[in-house]
Amino acid sequence: MNKKLLIIGFVWPEPKSSAAGSRMMQLIAFFQSEGYSVSFASACAKSDNAFDLSTIGVDRITIKLNHSSFDDFALQLNPDVVLFDRFMTEEQFGWRITEQCPEAIKILDTEDLHFLRRARLQAFKDEKAVSNDYIFNDTTKREIASIYRCDLSLIISKAEMQLLEQMFKIDSSLLLYLPFLIDPISEEQQQTCSTFEERQHFISIGNFLHEPNYNALLYLKETIWKGIRQRLPKAQLHNYGAYASQKVDQLHNENEGFLIKGFALDVGDVMQQSKVLLAPIRFGAGLKGKLFDAMQNGTPYVTTTIGAEGVVEDAEQDFVCDVAEEFIDYAVELYQSESLWTTQQKMGFQILNTQFSKTNFEVQFNDRLHVVCKDLESHRQKNFIGQVLQHHTLQSTKFMSKWIEAKNS
Repeated sequence: MNKKLLIIGFVWPEPKSSAAGSRMMQLIAFFQSEGYSVSFASACAKSDNAFDLSTIGVDRITIKLNHSSFDDFALQLNPDVVLFDRFMTEEQFGWRITEQCPEAIKILDTEDLHFLRRARLQAFKDEKAVSNDYIFNDTTKREIASIYRCDLSLIISKAEMQLLEQMFKIDSSLLLYLPFLIDPISEEQQQTCSTFEERQHFISIGNFLHEPNYNALLYLKETIWKGIRQRLPKAQLHNYGAYASQKVDQLHNENEGFLIKGFALDVGDVMQQSKVLLAPIRFGAGLKGKLFDAMQNGTPYVTTTIGAEGVVEDAEQDFVCDVAEEFIDYAVELYQSESLWTTQQKMGFQILNTQFSKTNFEVQFNDRLHVVCKDLESHRQKNFIGQVLQHHTLQSTKFMSKWIEAKNS
């Protein structure tokens, strides 16, 4: 009999629009390879960019927030594993899973640490360094409580693992470092990438609804691109991303070579046409999918410390630039120097093949699942804080949800 996985999605996955969407598709593929039948449920409305999960044999279920119909659904499905897509879904549905499916393993996929993203955003707006005053915010308490209530939480970045283990003293048995699951780039694939001479222009890419991406776009427009364009007057910057609003489209200026291209149907195609990716990310968290898209397609990049976090172990690399003038200088040099460009392209392939081997991480994930499954009761008994939070949160969220349902009926 097939094992059953229920994914409760914050949104329906959009792998062509966001790194989070790609991440979800990788997790689905992993569980299917391990023999799980997969059901994906979400209370979110589907967008035109949502992937049709039925094409890969995943059942799609629309669920309601604060509604007891979910209880009947969960009880009938009786999943072996429940995967919460971000802590917000665990807050909404975790207590219902605990009541209806107490033996189901509960996994939280954080995507990235939302509290860290929020802390960095506020510190950026205040023009201050990120301190504990920013880190210890309300989102921090909610997200860490969610981690404790789950049997296992998937952490996408080594930097975020370190933060959780060292600052918040979360036991390693509750955490698993699981970055993007990338297939190795073979020598043959590396050789078939477009060459330095075959490429032209700069590229930026990212979902425009994501605040770090929109901020980076404005920073490119107002600061970075002006400096590059002065030295490379014929170069263009092609800006791709889903959900381009009117305020994004208004940044388009052909005379400046700053072009808003909108949604990229094939990221690999536009990456292999481009010579250099510009990713001046000034706040955020997690891994940046755009860097992985670039490395997979042999496209060197210039980014910031925040952008490179969890990807580049040596932050002293020349392509990690937090000062605008240095960012501009390196981008121009990378665009003009074939030897530098080739060296960085090879480094990108090496990073993927040595630090993000899909096979290694899938084995580790599978091993951890077996350990938790083998003695779930003992695993939960060792997580006493989780039991305390489960008890109190179960009561508070349960009756708040029931009150909302009664109010809406």
